[in-house]
Amino acid sequence: MAAASTTSTTASPLLDRLGLSRPELRAWVMYDWANSAFWATVIQIFPVYFISVAAADLPPAVASARYAWATAAAMLIVAFMAPVLGAIADYAGAKKKMLAGFLAVGVPATAAMYFVDRGEWVFAVVVYMLGNIGVAGSLVFYESLLPHIAREEEVHRVSASGYALGYLGSGLLMALNLLWIQKPEWFGIPDRESATRLSLLSAAAWWLVFSFPLFRWVSEPPPARTPGDAPRLNLVRVGFSRLGGTFHELRRYRQALLLLVAFLIYNDGIGTIIRMAAPYGTEIGIPPGALIGAILLVQFVGIPFAFLFGLIADRIGAKRAIFISLFTYLGITVVGYYMKTTLHFFILALMVGMVQGGAQAISRSLFASMIPRHKSAEFFAFYGVFDKFAGILGPMVFATVIEATGSSRNAILALIAFFVVGGALLAMVDVDEGRRMARQAEAEAGLA
Repeated sequence: MAAASTTSTTASPLLDRLGLSRPELRAWVMYDWANSAFWATVIQIFPVYFISVAAADLPPAVASARYAWATAAAMLIVAFMAPVLGAIADYAGAKKKMLAGFLAVGVPATAAMYFVDRGEWVFAVVVYMLGNIGVAGSLVFYESLLPHIAREEEVHRVSASGYALGYLGSGLLMALNLLWIQKPEWFGIPDRESATRLSLLSAAAWWLVFSFPLFRWVSEPPPARTPGDAPRLNLVRVGFSRLGGTFHELRRYRQALLLLVAFLIYNDGIGTIIRMAAPYGTEIGIPPGALIGAILLVQFVGIPFAFLFGLIADRIGAKRAIFISLFTYLGITVVGYYMKTTLHFFILALMVGMVQGGAQAISRSLFASMIPRHKSAEFFAFYGVFDKFAGILGPMVFATVIEATGSSRNAILALIAFFVVGGALLAMVDVDEGRRMARQAEAEAGLA
């Protein structure tokens, strides 16, 4: 990962320790701050607005099903598009252009949610899907820039700082939005419905405004042409050709592939806990106010601990840092199994906040260090696909165990398997070998 900027730095020692010593690093992590508005405000608030307002004329079960299908369809579209677009971006040197393209889809769609009115569920589904496609697609190309700007010795700190700022940004905006919705009269807003619509509009504005630093300070990596690439005018054909070549070469990058499989499994467990915590808490009688408070607690606790995990990964290695988080998640499942009171739920939220960002940030940076830079967008497209599909098997297991045993507690305990199996596969990953093969591929492509 030697191609990171060599710009001299006059940044403070603290910024250096956090992996934020250069302008391009600080600009890169700001996109985590920017897009977190969608994941916090839209993902948390829009489902309620969709069911209670946009789809108010539909039975609640039907409305929920259409919302779920819209989510799944958007993720599938990104999953099919991203690998080919990633290959094109690597070949043409167009990572920032691709990011800008998805931004141009997602931001207006998110802003358009403001105009969704009662009964307009079709319009709501369309803009919601476009917003999801925009944010998920942009992340592929955002993350693919990481190995180009961060040196090997700082990549974990940079990735962790991105997650930390994402938690901070999303936490601040979510707190403000929830205050708007709970107390609209304090802000001169007519009612809660108007406050909800303004919250969705604020997410679009936040996402757009805080994306500017990346485009200003992060340089576009040059086109990465390998010896086997022949000049062609048809970039779509180039994309499919390079993608096919990567599939044939996956055996060469088997350590990175093994990491992806491990990530798919343990991240599925993480995602299931995130998605099912609120329904499970509601089921056992946790008050709605406590549920909201716990969500905010996760956001703000995640800030220092995400930074901390970056430093820990530098000190003891990325794999060991991820293992710390997986062992903590084993404890979280046990706490969840025995949870009965609001205090227990807040303890659970505290534990999740301590490790959620660290596990995902260090997984991202570890993967970045084990892939060839000239195929970073293509490989991060695969990473994005695995990230999006993580969350399919876990909820299925959760639902199956509930149906078989009649208990959500047993379903929580069943998630232990995801952390055990994912951890076992992670233990098999030879990080040094994966990095060696990636650097060798770069040398063969003339990029060393």
